[in-house]
Amino acid sequence: MGGTGWLGGRVVAAALERGHPVSTLARGRRGHPPAGVRELVADRDDADEVGRALAGVEVDAVVDTSGYSVAGARSAAAHLAGVGAYAYVSSISAYRDWPSRPVRGTDDPTFTDDSDDYGPMKAASERVLGEALGDRLLVARAGLIIGPGDRSGRLAWWLRRLALGGPVVVPAGSLDQPVAFVDVRDLAGWLVDSVVGGRSGAVNATGDAGMTTYGGLLEVCRDTVGDDAREPVTWVPRDDDALLAAGVEPWTHLPFWLPAADAGAAWGVDTSSARTSGLPSRPVEETVRDLWAWLRADPTAPPAVPGAAASPGAPARSAPERPADPQRPVFGLPPAVEATLLR
Repeated sequence: MGGTGWLGGRVVAAALERGHPVSTLARGRRGHPPAGVRELVADRDDADEVGRALAGVEVDAVVDTSGYSVAGARSAAAHLAGVGAYAYVSSISAYRDWPSRPVRGTDDPTFTDDSDDYGPMKAASERVLGEALGDRLLVARAGLIIGPGDRSGRLAWWLRRLALGGPVVVPAGSLDQPVAFVDVRDLAGWLVDSVVGGRSGAVNATGDAGMTTYGGLLEVCRDTVGDDAREPVTWVPRDDDALLAAGVEPWTHLPFWLPAADAGAAWGVDTSSARTSGLPSRPVEETVRDLWAWLRADPTAPPAVPGAAASPGAPARSAPERPADPQRPVFGLPPAVEATLLR
């Protein structure tokens, strides 16, 4: 389900690498799957369309990477309840008390209301699919996914900004904060292996808890950019009060940053279920290196920083070459706010 987006495309690639016959079901608005994959076209929110697309198609297992509405979960449940295994990519956001409280385990309460907000929608979709599939359902509550092909601009902004060099504002109070991410390739391969192996239940699908710190991630980014930087990088630490007073918006202006009072709970996600179920957690150095290589090689990759170039030697750019997605936040520190903090 999906299959032409970022994670979905990686799932397709992982399944093909393992020799599985693959079909994708998507709206057909984000390109097409690779050769050898059967393409089924339908709006998954429309149960009748999904039924027509699946008519006569034999499905053994499903990896669902495009669950963005409860209606979509209902249509999938109506037509795919008989499959042998179904992996639904949910989110840590499905937990009712997160991010104000840590996630202690997969038994923590999830949302039970009918809101269309992201977290409640994911939790409701889990319930719909669970009622239809029972113990054949794997719920992968994904954490922060990073890696090559990531067009969100979150980690890309840090790499682009460090490539400019010079003084760079960093949140002093968060440099020692443990953080965790999951590489898109690790998650995709694990999802495929999970449905083949019949894994079920809920898993907090993210990287090993405390795999690095916020400061450690930034150092990895600086080392990765290395000789590509236009000038040496110097850190300019600013405490939370100074950042907030300057108008820095948590999480978006400095990607992954939250004030220290909130960060501990937000990053406090138990990942023992992921480790027990065999989800890999590759070194963040490898993921960042491969993301940087993709950013330099793909001319459509988000520049994210005014003046940043797509690759060494390319002309400077002051705006993205592609129209912005109105449903996605714009990540990165605005130049005027940065100038205030550097005074």
